[in-house]
Amino acid sequence: MAALAPRAVFVTRETDYELLIARHATRGQARFFLESRGQGLAEVEARHDRFHAVLARARATVPGEWRQASVRRADLDRFLFGPDDVVVAVGQDGLIANVAKYLDDQPVIGINPAPDLYDGVLVRNRVEGLGRLLPASVAGAVAIERRTMVQAVLDGGERLFALNEIFVGHRGHQSARYRIEAPGEGGIAAEEQSSSGLIVASGTGATGWARSIAEATALGLPLAPEERAVGYWVREPFPSVATATRLRAGKLTDADLVVTSRMNEGGVVFADGIEHDFLGFGWGRQVRLSPAARTLHLVAGQGAGQGAG
Repeated sequence: MAALAPRAVFVTRETDYELLIARHATRGQARFFLESRGQGLAEVEARHDRFHAVLARARATVPGEWRQASVRRADLDRFLFGPDDVVVAVGQDGLIANVAKYLDDQPVIGINPAPDLYDGVLVRNRVEGLGRLLPASVAGAVAIERRTMVQAVLDGGERLFALNEIFVGHRGHQSARYRIEAPGEGGIAAEEQSSSGLIVASGTGATGWARSIAEATALGLPLAPEERAVGYWVREPFPSVATATRLRAGKLTDADLVVTSRMNEGGVVFADGIEHDFLGFGWGRQVRLSPAARTLHLVAGQGAGQGAG
């Protein structure tokens, strides 16, 4: 049986214009809504048209013998990626983080549809270069950044992966109670904590949410995107007669961070800011956080940076 041709899988998300139409049912109603508030639809519609023009150009560059597929961000958890796929994310940097946890070593090419609007830290390629990158990715003739991801494993066997960070805490971002066990120079240290939750971030995510916490607390950690390590930061720990604040930040390489819930309701674990896609974390449940075995295989291109925004 002949081998299947490679498949280019285009990953996108809805444009602002599409979301407006979905919310207001018709273009006319969307325009009325904006104009009644001193705004206009023309610019939003122009960005929509520009995006779809870039997407059409991208799909036209796929070699004729290849297969093609497309998937929206909201449907990623129901899409089956194949081992021979080349993933093309067309959109903002966050789209790479959205798709990364569903992949297993497939190369990912980020296409920036609007370089004047989006930083392009991860979606760093222009559509003009895609025709060269697709066959080169299959042939192994491109530079690949193997970016470390974060893994959370719950005691029931459930797993979460993240390119940026994993959050453990209360779903309402109010006080979270838990026991934390963290590796250090003297071995494993443990304490009961009450805080706004904690995050475990990769080197890619260390320039986003983790960076804001690190700068506010002066608890920065050196983390490179391809380094086999992740960092943890506790948000606003509160000292009391029953809780401590000594374990506030640290780097994880060979040992896991272990968190045991002390929350009767509202405890959650979620990845990359997708709060509605969470695992329950009620009283007594335990989660182990560490660098994941899988990595994001990002096709290197123009530009440089370390955040997934």
